[in-house]
Amino acid sequence: MSMSKWIQKDRFYPGRLDFWLYLGLLFWIAIIEALNAAGSWETYFSAASALCISQFPVLAFAWKKESWKKSLAPRKYRSYHIACYGIYLPLLALGSSLILDQKTNTWEIVLQGAICSLGLEVILIANTYWNKQVVNAKWVQRMSLEKAILISLIFLAITLSSMAVSSLNNPLYDTKDQLLIGFEFNLSKIFSRFDTFLIYALQLLLMYLCGYFFFLINSRILVSKVLKEKGTVFYVLSALAVVGAFYPVMGQLLSLLPFSKQLGGTFSQNPFVWENAFGAIIILLVSLPVLLAVQWSKQNTRIVLLEKEKSQAELNLLKQQLNPHFFFNTLNNLYALSLQKSSETPEVILQLADLMRYVIYKASEPSVRIMEEVKYLRDYLQLQSIRLKEKFDLRFDVDLPDENFKIAPLLLVVLIENAFKHGIEPASGDAFLHITLKTDQRKLYFTCQNSFELVSENPLGIGLNNLRKRIHLLYPGNHNLKIEKDNTKFKVELELENYEYAVPDH
Repeated sequence: MSMSKWIQKDRFYPGRLDFWLYLGLLFWIAIIEALNAAGSWETYFSAASALCISQFPVLAFAWKKESWKKSLAPRKYRSYHIACYGIYLPLLALGSSLILDQKTNTWEIVLQGAICSLGLEVILIANTYWNKQVVNAKWVQRMSLEKAILISLIFLAITLSSMAVSSLNNPLYDTKDQLLIGFEFNLSKIFSRFDTFLIYALQLLLMYLCGYFFFLINSRILVSKVLKEKGTVFYVLSALAVVGAFYPVMGQLLSLLPFSKQLGGTFSQNPFVWENAFGAIIILLVSLPVLLAVQWSKQNTRIVLLEKEKSQAELNLLKQQLNPHFFFNTLNNLYALSLQKSSETPEVILQLADLMRYVIYKASEPSVRIMEEVKYLRDYLQLQSIRLKEKFDLRFDVDLPDENFKIAPLLLVVLIENAFKHGIEPASGDAFLHITLKTDQRKLYFTCQNSFELVSENPLGIGLNNLRKRIHLLYPGNHNLKIEKDNTKFKVELELENYEYAVPDH
C-alpha cells in the first residue's frame, strides 16, 4: 500500500485526532514532572507510564470514537461516553486522591491526569457546540475579518476607557505627571464621569483606527492586488511607500490628542521619528500571514464549492442516463404484454405509471425512506415476472427493523436490472434471482445473486458502471461494493451507511 493510500485510510488523522490530543496532554504532564525533577528521564518515563496505564480506557475510547459514532446506535455510544468520562475518570480522580502517598507522587500524577483529561473533554464538547451553534450561525458566517477586527478595536477602546476613568483620583495610577491605566472597573466613576469616559473612548478608538488604516490598506490593496498580481518585490516597495506617505501624518495626529499627553506623552512630538514608521511596518508584517491565510481559505472554499458543483452536475448527468435506460426496459415489458394481449396489461400500465411517478419525483430528492424503495423494487420485480415467459426462482428477503432508514433513491434497482438483463433473460436453462435486504440503525446490507452466462467480455453495461460513480459521489468513504462472478453465478454485495449519517450536511 502506498503512503498516500495509507494516509487516506484515516488511521491516524483526522479520525484519531482526539486520541493524539489526549496523548499529547499526558506527555505534557510527564514533561512538567520531569522539569520539577531537574530534567530526569527516569521521572518522565515513570510519569508517562503511570498516566498511559491509568488513562488506557480514555485513550481507547478516543481511538475508537469516530468509528463508534458511525457504527453504534446513538444511545449505546452515549452510554460508552458516560462510562468513560462520567464514571471512570471521576472514580479514578477520587480514588487517587484518597490514597495519595507522601513517599511517592505517582497517585498525584494520576490525579492530575484524570482532572486534565476531564477538562480537555469539556473543552472538546464546548468546541463542538460552538462550531454547531455559533460558527455556523448566519451572522458569524457573514462577518469578515475586517469587521471582526473593527468590532474588537471598538470593544478594546471601550474597555480601556472604562479602566482609565476608574483609575482617576487613585494615587496608585493617577499622578500629576501622568495617568496609568490600572486594572480597575468602578461603575460609579464611569457613570458619574460619563462624558470623560466617552472622550477617552473616542480618542483611544482614534489611536487604534490609525493602525487599522494600515491593516485595511494591507488587506484591500497590498495583499489582495499588489502581492497577488505583481509579486513580493512590488509588495515590499508598495508597503514602504504607504508607510512613508502616511506615518508622519498619523504620528502628528496622535501626538496632538489630549489623552496621549495625559498618559505621559505616549507619542513623540516629532512625527518623523523612526518609532512611528516602525509601528506601521509591524502592523503590516503581523497582519500579512493572517491575510494570506484568509486568502488561502477563501480560495480553498471556492475550489471545494466548484468541486461540489461539478460532482452534482455529474450526478445529475448519471441520473439522466439511468432514467431513460429504465424507461426503455419497462416500455419493452409493456410492449411484450400487449403483443400477447394479456389481461394483465391494464394492471401493468398502472404499475408502470407508479414506477415512472416514483422515478420522476423521488429521483430529485436526496434520500427516501427504505420502505418506499422496497415497494418500488417489489413493483419492478412483479412487472418483470409477468413479462418473462420462462419461470425462474425468485426470492426477495427483507429485514427492516427501522422503516425510516434513509437511502439515496434508485440505487438498488440498477443491480436488479443488471441481473435480469445479463442473467435471467439470456439464460438457456434454470435461472434464479436471490435478493436479500436488511438494515440496522446505521447500515444497509444488500445482496443480489443471480444465474449468469458469460456472453461477452464486458457484461456490466451502462447501468452498473453508472452505479459505481453514483455511489462514489453520494457515499464517499461510506460504502462498500463487491462484485463476484464465474461462469454460472453473478453476485453483488452492497453495503451503505444510513444516508442521515453518511451525508450529515445534505
